[in-house]
Amino acid sequence: MPVRPVLAAALGGAALLCALATPALAAAAPGESVTVDSTARLAADGTVTLSGTYRCLPGTGPVFVSSSVSQADPRVRHGIGGSAARCDGVEHRWENTGKVSSETLKAGAAHVQANVMELRPSGLVPLPVFHATRDRDITLVRS
Repeated sequence: MPVRPVLAAALGGAALLCALATPALAAAAPGESVTVDSTARLAADGTVTLSGTYRCLPGTGPVFVSSSVSQADPRVRHGIGGSAARCDGVEHRWENTGKVSSETLKAGAAHVQANVMELRPSGLVPLPVFHATRDRDITLVRS
């Protein structure tokens, strides 16, 4: 099994759980941000591609951009990939791709959450630290 999809799913799940459990950590520090583009691509096979920009300051652990999308029921979020981030204070583009059941999402209005999350070393288990979080209503467009 490829490592990247497993890592992306684990990071996306951890980011979602931590965001729900600790909303106070979601505020971006000065100079850090994440954006979500207003449209995203939805392929016939259920592959979703989300994108945007991020800016983060250097940390001590690996940093990732995770994303999720919801549509009809805002309580049901689908993790869409995860990508490594470079935290150097410069704005960078991010793009995450993931596949959900082709019946799950439809072209039209949707909601995306994107997080820039660092896995900061802390004893035996790295702890998630959020650099920036963004929620945005978008449009899914068939590609």
